[in-house]
Amino acid sequence: MASRWWRWLRGCSWRPAARSPGPGSPGLAGPPGPQAAVDAHAQAHRRKGLDLSQIPYINLMKHLTSACPNVYSISRFHHTTPDSKTHSGEKYTDPFKLGWRDLKGLYEDIRKELLISTSELKEMSEYYFDGKGKAFRPIIVALMARACNIHHNNSRHVQASQRTIALIAEMIHTASLVHDDVIDDASSRRGKHTVNKIWGEKKAVLAGDLILSAASIALARIGNTTVISILTQVIEDLVRGEFLQLGSKENENERFAHYLEKTFKKTASLIANSCKAVSVLGCPDPVVHEIAYQYGKNVGIAFQLIDDVLDFTSCSDQMGKPTSADLKLGLATGPVLFACQQFPEMNAMIMRRFSLPGDVDRARQYVLQSDGVQQTTYLAQQYCHEAIREISKLRPSPERDALIQLSEIVLTRDK
Repeated sequence: MASRWWRWLRGCSWRPAARSPGPGSPGLAGPPGPQAAVDAHAQAHRRKGLDLSQIPYINLMKHLTSACPNVYSISRFHHTTPDSKTHSGEKYTDPFKLGWRDLKGLYEDIRKELLISTSELKEMSEYYFDGKGKAFRPIIVALMARACNIHHNNSRHVQASQRTIALIAEMIHTASLVHDDVIDDASSRRGKHTVNKIWGEKKAVLAGDLILSAASIALARIGNTTVISILTQVIEDLVRGEFLQLGSKENENERFAHYLEKTFKKTASLIANSCKAVSVLGCPDPVVHEIAYQYGKNVGIAFQLIDDVLDFTSCSDQMGKPTSADLKLGLATGPVLFACQQFPEMNAMIMRRFSLPGDVDRARQYVLQSDGVQQTTYLAQQYCHEAIREISKLRPSPERDALIQLSEIVLTRDK
């Protein structure tokens, strides 16, 4: 089956498509026939209660591409110009600027949550809250809060509790980075030394724990047991995701499902559940809660897939951390798993986690010679298609349109 799949895949034509409204996919382009077929496949999966992350690797690509004689390139997704119109007909505003309206003083407020008397522990805990991160998660949460509030009662006001969720999301994310850097023995992040590199592993673990405890206190202050339950699930998922990353699967289908599950738990769960939390605080309708969750889940998975692509296509200066880092850690990400279809000799390297001399360099060359990067990008596109389909169910608003645009920006980012 794998060889037949790969022969079909090599025959696909990778080319840009004109940007025009496609059926069932607001803001996306493509010839209506193939795209309608892809949408029909997605709708069939949803009727059966499936999602992309639950479909085995080979079957996943058959479902995604069997109706498409031409695979559309990432160039379809480009930033809207400042003079263009949003889907709701209003003049386009940069989504980051739009989201930041409710996040002024974000990092100052986070530092206030870190009430620490010990100067060294305070410095360690505040190290990454310097305003130099992308703040991608808080931006999505703030935009989702407004979009759900407008959908529910046309309120453009963001509740204080919803803004707190944005802070908590950034705190949980940052704590996970501190802990990840300890596990990975990383030396640089965001263009500077890691906490563990400066202060040592033991103190770095404690700093990450402290940030998590401060986030938990802020969460408890909200006083909504449903929201508390939603966000504590994120912390469990982070731990389980890290355990998944430490393991590997021999079977090809299991290996890709394992990778997608790990991707959800380590990256997408935080975005999905944070979006759901603000929707619960702003709207009583469980249908809206599911829309928010599904948008966050699909954008989160797409975000990580592109991150895995950038590990092969971007340079260290752009990323702010070493590239090919995943291979050096023994991790087989999307581009590697797709490349393995063309170069089966990579299977042995994957199973030994690229531990022999020369494995990392050889694996990188195999990936770059294959269509692994393009296939991973295409898979990210499918998750973004689904995210846009979900969020488009909400009442039109600048914030809803900004979330649509953010899903496109995820695909075109270079760091």
